[in-house]
Amino acid sequence: MKIVLILAHPSPLSFGVTLAGDCAEVLRAAGVEVVVRDLYRMGFDPCLAAEELPGAQGPRADVVAERAMLADADGYLFVYPLWFNAPPAMLKGYVDRVLSGGFGFAPTAHGADPLLVGKTLISVTTSGAPDVHLDKTGALNMLTRSFDLHLCGMTGLRFVDHQHIGGVGPDMSEEYAEERRGRVRAMLARELLGHDAD
Repeated sequence: MKIVLILAHPSPLSFGVTLAGDCAEVLRAAGVEVVVRDLYRMGFDPCLAAEELPGAQGPRADVVAERAMLADADGYLFVYPLWFNAPPAMLKGYVDRVLSGGFGFAPTAHGADPLLVGKTLISVTTSGAPDVHLDKTGALNMLTRSFDLHLCGMTGLRFVDHQHIGGVGPDMSEEYAEERRGRVRAMLARELLGHDAD
């Protein structure tokens, strides 16, 4: 199995980066090939250029190379913070440029034919807002529908889970952080590997 972990957080010291490391560790310990795409550290350009639009010249060289690396993946794992209850522009730009037409789906007269059928999607997100706030406002449900499920609907990816950790910040207790990290590890073990985490 090959999983591509797509990390979109600008700070290398963030809790999100810690979670991404946990995810990679759990999967690699089970023999899964994990390819990490740390978008900020690799300097990915999230701006879709005019020549990349449908009917123009086509994707730039960086996107062609990225798609070649992603092609044989069995699934994708997004790790990112919520900013204004949405993914960072970096991740949205990655989806716009890489997982779009010609790779994620084939544009047709009737809409689109999905090209990533049989592959999976898991999202792990963090926010400073507590979980109760996201539940009360419905923000996480809206994000899941407008981002995860829409992406899956267009590309044919199978949505597995969206694990969110709210209340992330400098005053977060070590116990809280460890408990939430454990939840993410357990979810991966259960959903991708088919067993309970140790």
